[in-house]
Amino acid sequence: MKSAVIVFPGSNCDRDMAVALTKITGEKPTMVWHQDYDLPKVDFIALPGGFSYGDYLRCGAMSARSHIMKEVVKRASDGVPTLGICNGFQILTETGVLPGALMRNANLHFVCKDVGLTVENTDTMFTSGYKAGSTISVPVAHHDGNFFADNDTLDALEGNGQVAFKYADDINGAQRRIAGITNERGNVLGMMPHPERMIEPALGGSDGRILFESIMNRLG
Repeated sequence: MKSAVIVFPGSNCDRDMAVALTKITGEKPTMVWHQDYDLPKVDFIALPGGFSYGDYLRCGAMSARSHIMKEVVKRASDGVPTLGICNGFQILTETGVLPGALMRNANLHFVCKDVGLTVENTDTMFTSGYKAGSTISVPVAHHDGNFFADNDTLDALEGNGQVAFKYADDINGAQRRIAGITNERGNVLGMMPHPERMIEPALGGSDGRILFESIMNRLG
């Protein structure tokens, strides 16, 4: 599986993502700088976590206007599997690829710990390897992970099966405890937790590995 990791100034999980993809797929991803205009032909695109542009203005707002994002949005609209984790999720909402917004945590504190996630929908290319309704353990590390959308959007996300993951407990005030959503087509996933940090027992568990293996199995 050929993949690309988009790197922004302030990304701090790009190496984590690259290591995870290399170990799981057997191929090193192409690291693409945010001011590049060209994106190689790949099977999968990842937007990693971090604090792009220092989270100035709004988290992800400046990165959403980087040169490479025009091509990322185009590839995503063409059906290329695209994953945005933490800051990457924020960037995807700022581009309009995914609905809603990520606001400051309700308790106004940075949250960094392993959390339980319930798998809400296994009929996606990202979650097919999980059991529906199961609870998995994945780390979070964010200050602005409070997912917000109006009630009509929330109803549509749940009604369409676009909610991939929910927090087992309320950790940041996210509406309906939403931790990860897909686009309507199902080829784009944004999530606040970090599956790339939970891919082998030495890291504390391998629940995150299943997400990447699900993508590989779907792509064949």
